[in-house]
Amino acid sequence: MRSDTHIAAALVIERGGADEAPANDTGTLEIPGETPAEEALALSRGARAVDIRFAKFSDGRGFSLAAILRERGYTGSIRAVGQIIPDQAGLLARAGFDSVKPDAEGPQGRWALAHPGSETAYQPGPGASAPSAFLRRAAIARKRQVERLNAEFADASPDQILAAADLFEGRIAMLSSFGAEAAVGLALLARSAPDVPVLFLDTKRHFAQTLSYRDRLAAHLGLKDLRVIEPDPAEEAEQDGDERLWRRDANACCDLRKVRPLARALNGFEVLITGRKRYHGGERETLQPFEFDGERIKVNPFAAMGAEEVAALYRELDLPPHPLVAEGYPSIGCWPCTAPAQGGDLRAGRWAGQDRDECGIHRPLGEGRARYRLI
Repeated sequence: MRSDTHIAAALVIERGGADEAPANDTGTLEIPGETPAEEALALSRGARAVDIRFAKFSDGRGFSLAAILRERGYTGSIRAVGQIIPDQAGLLARAGFDSVKPDAEGPQGRWALAHPGSETAYQPGPGASAPSAFLRRAAIARKRQVERLNAEFADASPDQILAAADLFEGRIAMLSSFGAEAAVGLALLARSAPDVPVLFLDTKRHFAQTLSYRDRLAAHLGLKDLRVIEPDPAEEAEQDGDERLWRRDANACCDLRKVRPLARALNGFEVLITGRKRYHGGERETLQPFEFDGERIKVNPFAAMGAEEVAALYRELDLPPHPLVAEGYPSIGCWPCTAPAQGGDLRAGRWAGQDRDECGIHRPLGEGRARYRLI
């Protein structure tokens, strides 16, 4: 059992008065500690951070409010501001706060003396072995939230699932390959939430037809925030200088060109919409509309749809097909690892001859995709 002192060490102690707005406070909501829980939950939707103000240190309602926000699935930053004393550090950390900023006239010197290690906080990245207490609580809250959503939307339509995802407004993005089936998801998103960012991983190994299709489809649907994500040039030069990494180690190639670039691009997002479906087979056969991978929530609006339903939706929405579909490609990725396929296995042409059927971007957190470090 960790002591309050160890838990409190995860708190970031900020200097200066709480009334001095930081330069990067865009998206931060401040609410009094006595705010009713339901009102606070409604106000916090879309906020990247919440400041809970303590009018006096003896008023404990702010602790309860933070705990309720965490329990109900809020995963942004929560900061305690106002009249807080160092003796409350353990309670603040346990309630779900990850930083504290006492008022200018408050006992800031005592905070520094009481918690000399509190200038550091756990954040995602390679390095140390364990996340902070509030991240563990947030993970538990997300898992419970996903369980509730799956119970409610198990038989829902893609539109209904996407509408349910609105509760993550401001913290959500869609990942799209602009492949054989991508237009359906993009069309529904453009119809309901065109401002949601769409992330495209430009691996530098795509078919030319995919890149032209991406640009044509984005214009056709009126996508407002298409973000093209590329590999890190320095990593690319170091690890694939001869551009033959895909021959030597396809897993390493996917990690360089897809997994790590996506991990960087997802900083700031807590929810990701995907186009995966159960009929794709393999690991996808048990997909639920919502899933928690240990780090963020995935929304799979089309998980339960069949191939014929997807084709019918294409026709209903009058969507242009990917040009390679007519050439026998039912699933389309990078050209070195994609071949035409026939029969019931739509992804048989992906990594043909290799013992794999996924690139790695959807692996759960526990499979080495992310760790935590002290910064």
